[in-house]
Amino acid sequence: MPNQANDSVSPEVRVQIARRLGREPRGLEGVAVYGADGAPIVIRVSSLVDEKPFPNLFWLIDPEIVYRIDCDEAGGLIHRFQQQVDGDAGLQRQMIGDHRSHIELRNGYMTSVVEEQLRLANYYEVLQQRGIGGIADFGRIRCLHTWYAAHLLVPNTIGRLLDQHWADNESQSSSA
Repeated sequence: MPNQANDSVSPEVRVQIARRLGREPRGLEGVAVYGADGAPIVIRVSSLVDEKPFPNLFWLIDPEIVYRIDCDEAGGLIHRFQQQVDGDAGLQRQMIGDHRSHIELRNGYMTSVVEEQLRLANYYEVLQQRGIGGIADFGRIRCLHTWYAAHLLVPNTIGRLLDQHWADNESQSSSA
């Protein structure tokens, strides 16, 4: 299970992050989750990157998890999850709560300098209406990567569905 981490990023960890991203990280504020092996899994990013609003508070960088999610998305999992959510008012309410909690969490990490810059650029209020992955429609699933990155810090509806999906697939594989 991943471990939550502090905000300091050593030069060595920065190199690991750049290697995993395939580029230098922009807006990096810290490593949010490390794996058992000490490698960064999720990074935390500023709400202002290159003077533009950036709603993705957490960015998933573990190559194995990213690839696993890529495969599931390519296989239509977002569509299947969306159908499940659309048919369940309880899941819809939970997702709305997830987005609102994420906005509060993002606000808690935002420095007063970043908040002021966002306000001056008329972006602060926009970010207050953008949840996990920068999504404005709190009933839609757009990217499993952003949901799962956030889930590794604060469990959320789509992260739980993804965990269950993986557990179900593993149990089916082991019983075959």
